[in-house]
Amino acid sequence: MHHNFLFDLDQTLLDFHSTERKALEIVITACGLKFTEDCYVHFKELNKRLWLEIEKGTISRKELFIRRFTDIFEYCGGGSRDLDPLKVNSDFIYTMSRNGILMDGALEFMIKLREGIKDARCYIISNGATVNAEGRIRSTGLDKYLEKVYVSEWMGVAKPSAEFFDMVLEGVGEPKETCIVIGDSLTSDMLGAQNSSLASVWFMPQGDIEAAVNKYDIDYCASSYDELYEVLKKWSSADHMM
Repeated sequence: MHHNFLFDLDQTLLDFHSTERKALEIVITACGLKFTEDCYVHFKELNKRLWLEIEKGTISRKELFIRRFTDIFEYCGGGSRDLDPLKVNSDFIYTMSRNGILMDGALEFMIKLREGIKDARCYIISNGATVNAEGRIRSTGLDKYLEKVYVSEWMGVAKPSAEFFDMVLEGVGEPKETCIVIGDSLTSDMLGAQNSSLASVWFMPQGDIEAAVNKYDIDYCASSYDELYEVLKKWSSADHMM
């Protein structure tokens, strides 16, 4: 048996927002529109709302892609132009895939985890586009420390559904007691762990932490990579492997 660490990707290991901002500026400028900081803030907030709808199953991925760029064209003053939101979305995802940015200390943490915890195996569990996730992982060198990358697009299901985690567990091939979910999102990572009766670590917790821990039955919290390493070391030394 191994200690199987199921990591969310964005804002857990990779700095999604820095990559997203860079890619959005490139594609919006290429469309002949004016990119501003307000443009990015607007896009980020809309994108977050739309991904929450994906998690609830109320919209499709195609709808998300169309709506986020149709909206941002209008916001940036290009609503009447002949712009294809799906084409721009593809350019955006490709641009992101070439510009992965690690969270500060993430790579050092992964090296320490693999070297410091016996029988550690690390996986990525991410909602999003396959080319985006896998490209950013490769561009940062993170792929050297991973067993496999599970992305909702190729899986056909998304976090927090139990089906997503069932597929991951089938691929891991070991009991769920040997697995722990690590992520920053309550509504996808922590709820997904709860739905599948998996141990969980809420990374970089914010807000009413006590209420969230109780609501989502969260096992651990960690506010830094040093804290996270100690949490995972403690978990790995417990009797869940027996």
